[in-house]
Amino acid sequence: MTGETVFGQRELKRARYAVAAVFCVHGAVTGSFATRIPWIVDHTGVSAGQLGLALAFPAIGASVAMPLAGAISHRFGARGALRGLLVLWTLALTLPALAPNLPTLCAALFVYGATAGMSDVAMNALGVEVENRLDKSIMSGLHGMWSAGALIGSAAGTLAAHLGSDARLHHALAAVALTVLGLVACQGVIDLRSAPGAEAPPRFALPPKSALVIGAIGFCAVFAEGASLDWSAVYLREVLDTSPGVAAASTTAFALTMAVARLAGDRVVDRFGPVRTVRVGGVAATAGGILVVAAPHPGLAMAGFALIGLGVAVVVPLAFAAAGRSGPNPSQAIAGVATITYTSGLIAPSAIGAVADATSLVVSFGVVTVLAAGLVVGAGVLRGSGRVSAGSGSDAPAATATTKG
Repeated sequence: MTGETVFGQRELKRARYAVAAVFCVHGAVTGSFATRIPWIVDHTGVSAGQLGLALAFPAIGASVAMPLAGAISHRFGARGALRGLLVLWTLALTLPALAPNLPTLCAALFVYGATAGMSDVAMNALGVEVENRLDKSIMSGLHGMWSAGALIGSAAGTLAAHLGSDARLHHALAAVALTVLGLVACQGVIDLRSAPGAEAPPRFALPPKSALVIGAIGFCAVFAEGASLDWSAVYLREVLDTSPGVAAASTTAFALTMAVARLAGDRVVDRFGPVRTVRVGGVAATAGGILVVAAPHPGLAMAGFALIGLGVAVVVPLAFAAAGRSGPNPSQAIAGVATITYTSGLIAPSAIGAVADATSLVVSFGVVTVLAAGLVVGAGVLRGSGRVSAGSGSDAPAATATTKG
């Protein structure tokens, strides 16, 4: 093995850990915010309905801003773009707690979502590039690190709330700490730059057809995930008449199942391939949905939710990976898939509620079960998304990598 090869492997190992740390920081911001929503509600005086409106703005902001990520990476390079966007995201954590009323809260959450979406696209594009160069699956593990970061942020936020701390102070301190950690992590990522004279991607562009097809798989998975996270506790409470503690435990168990499955998912994908992995996952999620719908007591329903989490856990990471290899502009394809999945996450909770109002929660999770079955049918769209050769760019057709700093 030549010295150059050893150096390259060392750089790739460093880049893998660096991107994993970025995913963890990104997730920690989300977890930090989510735990202080009750404080923000009290501070702004918004009603439950107004809060629902405000919480739509992160997804709106992300959907509007994500197509910009490719152009930003083209201009500043992948490392510079990720560094800047991640800093904007960590600092945006401070905005919602500063909002005094509903209009300013909506504006703050729009910015919060926009910076979240752009940094999400940038870090996933770099994750796909590292995966390509290593020639083995790492995307599931990276998304598992995001889940781990969210759990860490949630734990810290829960402690801050228990101590009665002001969310403005909590989020300011968290933003400073996460900004520093993010900047340190970004130093180790691969610095991809477009070749001289390469045409810049458009600032706004419709997702390519390949992203739409792949995004449909992500839509099914995120819908099932969002429905289970937001409604599992309500389902156990209202349908099966469980105690509040048991109902809440079902949501925690689901989140932990997702995190563990993602952290362990890369070995499964490397052994069985993305199509078979998603297909088997779809079978598990479908079985879980059937179990939830038919469960006569809470234990079986909780097992069903766990199966749903296990079945959909690796789908979104694989969808991002497939999008990053589906065309000449990976950032644009990843942005397209991200937009579709964000949209699914936005509409899932309200769609479940609407169906439940018209019929019942049991019927609502019948819909989730049907979408989970869609993973079995549609897994084939991930076929042919094999890894590209090392050295291919993650931002433009002729991108090159440097090994600076």
